[in-house]
Amino acid sequence: MENTNDNQSNETKPIKDQDFKGLWAGIQQFLFDLLDISQDTDRKGTIEDIKGNISMKGHTAWVLVFSILIASIGLNVSSTAVVIGAMLISPLMGPILGVGLSIGINDIDTLKRSLINLGVMIGLSLATSFAFFLIPIFRDETPELLARTAPDVRDVFIAIAGGLALIIALSRRNQQTNTIAGVAIATALMPPLCTAGFGLATGNLSYFGGAMFLFTINTIFIALATFVIVKFLRFPMLKYINSAKRKRIARLASFVALIVFSGSIFMFFNLFQENQFKQAAKHLISDVKESGISIIDEVDENIDYKNNSVKIVIYGNKLSKEKKENWIAKLPEYGLTGTQLIIQEGIDDSDLRNEVKNLTDLYVQNQKIISSRDESIKEKEDKIKLLESELSKYYDSQIPFIQISKEAQINYNGLSQLSYAKLINTNFNAVDTLTVFNTKWYDSIPNTIEQKVLLKKWLKTRLNLDTLMVN
Repeated sequence: MENTNDNQSNETKPIKDQDFKGLWAGIQQFLFDLLDISQDTDRKGTIEDIKGNISMKGHTAWVLVFSILIASIGLNVSSTAVVIGAMLISPLMGPILGVGLSIGINDIDTLKRSLINLGVMIGLSLATSFAFFLIPIFRDETPELLARTAPDVRDVFIAIAGGLALIIALSRRNQQTNTIAGVAIATALMPPLCTAGFGLATGNLSYFGGAMFLFTINTIFIALATFVIVKFLRFPMLKYINSAKRKRIARLASFVALIVFSGSIFMFFNLFQENQFKQAAKHLISDVKESGISIIDEVDENIDYKNNSVKIVIYGNKLSKEKKENWIAKLPEYGLTGTQLIIQEGIDDSDLRNEVKNLTDLYVQNQKIISSRDESIKEKEDKIKLLESELSKYYDSQIPFIQISKEAQINYNGLSQLSYAKLINTNFNAVDTLTVFNTKWYDSIPNTIEQKVLLKKWLKTRLNLDTLMVN
């Protein structure tokens, strides 16, 4: 039984291995079919198309001039849409692709022609943008212009990816014009040339140098991508009758390709190092701020890659010597070994800050006192209003006794004395207030009862009272 089981297990192992190998082979074949670009390549047609678009004269030259003019206007007004429209019609790619193709197929004549037309293209572009930005009203430093004054490591990746996409799209039998237009927009060759013209027109050589450096990077890596794909797709090498000349041209083309490739690697490495330095410096500055240190004047110029220095401008309390040494000691942790950390401090305003704080506290206390006084005054005003209301009611209920007594004496000459009082009585169910007048008459008045009745009627009318008592 044991031998039988061993035989079965030995038989299943080869079957499983075969299934795995078959699955792996199927995946490999799928990936090959998915990514293979050699089957649908029109090598002869691609070479003809690239060579046909190298020339910068006649209609192509005028299209270039007007596209540069449109791009310059777009940069001046910071309109991305206008700049994109200019890039869609610009014929800048032709000479650059010609350089990469000619090196790849050892075509020295096409290389010379491409380099000449590339120079013509650069000259026309610079002349057009220079003439536009010479006009005084078009010399503002807009954000779109400033964004093209310095290259970034990401520009290298855009140029490589754009160049690869462009040559792959061109090598197809059915070319995709939308791909070519998209690459023209992505690689953005025109804005750096316009910015370089702006730098010349305004006399700012740093803008000119930075923009031309950005254009050179894009140009080199697009040409390099073209060279790589031409070699990968095995475009036919140009044959010469003279074998010695063919070898010499092949060596020359290989030498030029080596120089371009080496220069590209060197540029990429420098940009990568600069980008790493700036990212590390920004991380350092961010951590300094998070530690509670107030930083002002955060500009890109404070991060100096060439001089390997980082400047931090702080305000408020001065840093102690220990804190400065602590941050300098942390530089290697950020990958900034050998970097000079420059800490600029203003005048120590701690006393002034304390005085401002004291004044602020005093102001808050005074506001609380004023607020409490306002509440007290409001309460007193409410009480005064209430008392005035009660007093008004009291005066309204009072009788002008002096005036009444004078009038009564005139009307009733027998009246010798008049008194007045409010009589409050109750029947234990309700309380009533009654106006009472007490009178005294001269003895010569025979009938005082009749006089009292007449006085009562007159008082009711005069005082507008429904009830009163006259004694």
